[in-house]
Amino acid sequence: MNDKVYKLIEVTGTSTTTLEEAIQNAVARSAETVRNLRWFEVVETRGAIQDGQVAQWQVTVKIGFALED
Repeated sequence: MNDKVYKLIEVTGTSTTTLEEAIQNAVARSAETVRNLRWFEVVETRGAIQDGQVAQWQVTVKIGFALED
């Protein structure tokens, strides 16, 4: 069967340096426990402030993965 069915999960990755690293952290951690990851979509971006400075980036992503046959 060539047509796939996908399921979505939603996770939030964090980073003290960049948005991109927060996304990478979310995807990499998800890949440790979920097989067949195929795509991601950024759905929310926010951060933490400490002493008037950006202290942490927080990025919520939906990750799609193919259900196994």
